[in-house]
Amino acid sequence: MIKILTILGARPQFIKAGSVSREIAKYKEIEEIIVHTGQHYDSNMSDIFFDEMKIPKPNYFLGIGGKSHGAMTGQMIEKIEEVALKEKPDWILVYGDTNSTLAGAIVASKLHIKLAHIEAGLRSFNMKMPEEVNRILTDRVSNILFCPTDTAIENLKNEGYANLDCKIVKSGDVMQDGAMFYKNLAVKPNVEIKNNFILCTIHRAENTDDETRLKSIFKALNEIAKEKQVILPLHPRTKKILENLKLNISNLTIIEPVGYLEMVWLIDNCDFVMTDSGGLQKEAFFFEKQCITLRDETEWVELVECGANTLVGADKDKILELYKNNIEFNKQNSKLDLYGGGKASENIIKELLEY
Repeated sequence: MIKILTILGARPQFIKAGSVSREIAKYKEIEEIIVHTGQHYDSNMSDIFFDEMKIPKPNYFLGIGGKSHGAMTGQMIEKIEEVALKEKPDWILVYGDTNSTLAGAIVASKLHIKLAHIEAGLRSFNMKMPEEVNRILTDRVSNILFCPTDTAIENLKNEGYANLDCKIVKSGDVMQDGAMFYKNLAVKPNVEIKNNFILCTIHRAENTDDETRLKSIFKALNEIAKEKQVILPLHPRTKKILENLKLNISNLTIIEPVGYLEMVWLIDNCDFVMTDSGGLQKEAFFFEKQCITLRDETEWVELVECGANTLVGADKDKILELYKNNIEFNKQNSKLDLYGGGKASENIIKELLEY
């Protein structure tokens, strides 16, 4: 038997991990114990969420969230260590770049438990992002680095990982596994939607906490929405910031945050995507939708290189110019095998069994 302790802290991580958990369930010789740190409290993550998404419910809920980075990470280390000492896993499995990821990695390294990092090797090269710090530190103590792309592998080689005692594996991206699985389960949101619409999301602090950037982005969006419906699921915090700035957003279709199955429907049915989200840039590609990224850099450089994604930062003129160019997804790009073709989870579990 192999026992895997999976550490998760945010809804997107559960969705990614769901693909791997469904693969694990095929093997009688693997036992998975799931720990939810509670890093992001999410009212949408009820029992119904796990049932609808076909994701196993966590075995442990630690309830650690809403604290400073230091307090949160420190308490997670303490609680995850207690679980690890009790469960005695062969592997600790972590995803991405949250504080939960880093806490799981530190526990694994201190207790000499083998560590596997899914989504390893990603870099924005912006050390002001807490996520960048988390992913770099996690990579450094991992035994297996499951890289979603060739770029991620190249990043690790450039940092000298070929000389370290670890295994670098190009697994593909578990997000593509999930996108393919959930496409058939997608649900149309209960909102008035026109035949042609743009899906937009804004949530990153670099945009929401910067008044100049936020004004520039929303002036462009409001202008575009005069011609084409712009559907924007918006967090209440961001909505309040917009209200305080007294920005004209009257043309936009602003809706409450939606569940993942509704988001999949919106991606699949929109004309194109505008976002500052990392994950949505890839999901746009999976569903053959062009993406305008409202950031100055991206971890998914291969999407920029093939022309499926364009970085515009917060520049109003660039955003409007790109929109007016009637951007369309190049169908040739769908033939590119950038993310593993939906077999990432299978590759990951085979590697863990063979290790």
